[in-house]
Amino acid sequence: MTKNIRNFAIVAHVDHGKSTLADRLLEMTGTIAKSDMTEQVLDSNPIEKERGITIKLAPVRMKWKEYILNLIDTPGHVDFSYEVSRSLAACEGVILVVDATQGVQAQTLAYMQQVVKRNLKVIPVINKIDLPIANIKEAKEQMKMAFGFKDEEFVEISGKTGKNVDLLLTKIINRIPPPGENDNRPLRMLVFSSYFDHHRGVICFVKVVDGSYIYTPLSKLKFMASKNIITPVEVGYFSPKIKRADQLLTGEVGYVATGLKDIHHAKVGDTLTDLESKNIHPLPGYKEPKPMVFMGLFPVESDKFAEFREAVEKLNLQDGAFSFRPLNSPALGH
Repeated sequence: MTKNIRNFAIVAHVDHGKSTLADRLLEMTGTIAKSDMTEQVLDSNPIEKERGITIKLAPVRMKWKEYILNLIDTPGHVDFSYEVSRSLAACEGVILVVDATQGVQAQTLAYMQQVVKRNLKVIPVINKIDLPIANIKEAKEQMKMAFGFKDEEFVEISGKTGKNVDLLLTKIINRIPPPGENDNRPLRMLVFSSYFDHHRGVICFVKVVDGSYIYTPLSKLKFMASKNIITPVEVGYFSPKIKRADQLLTGEVGYVATGLKDIHHAKVGDTLTDLESKNIHPLPGYKEPKPMVFMGLFPVESDKFAEFREAVEKLNLQDGAFSFRPLNSPALGH
């Protein structure tokens, strides 16, 4: 089964056309009908649409010929490098996109360091070749000097027009290795992201690294780092909206609806396993997320503080990247 699976990410400097390429892949594989296509399909956040940057990673399952292609769309902005590292942990290969009008940028180098560290297969892609100011030769030379690529490894595409994207799909199948054949091992699923759903609770994005999980209404799973035990509500995959399934097999990328009401109980980087499994080790690389942005918030009207605190507590339950503590300022109040 795993020999027909390809798990990959797209990494690129901001505004090098990563989300546009993801759109073309969805369109060419028939995952989304052309009549239903909108720009930046995988960017669900309004700010992502407005600014043209990807903030939250989004996985999607595509079918091309007899292959299952799991694309994990990664953030392109430098502030979201931790999101990129979580995406790469669920992949066997990456598409490295460089804008033919801009060449290699500092952020491209930074992301490649993470890719090399994980020993992932890389497909170098020159994008925006349809533009009059595109300098394909210069972009190639920069990538060869920086990363040691050879001429035959490159794919020259236009994410906007779709030119040569079919060749890229063929390269993905031929060059990115399938996941390991680990279906006989005890179940281990890597949690690489999550979000809160009001009906299903916390939805964990997972990659099945070892074993397989067949869903039953009474089956229980445990988080190895947090020690939390859950009875999943449902499992499935993203296409790109969630689609319920009966099982998640070795190498597949999908989701587990946990039913949890607090997103902090399902920590990113944790390992999900069977409750009955004994003497197994969690998947490596788990770290507690570190805050990167700090701010003080004060209500304009002091009598609104109770409502404000309630709103912040609700946000804390639903967003795993957010934490808070009360402050008291002589000038601004609570």
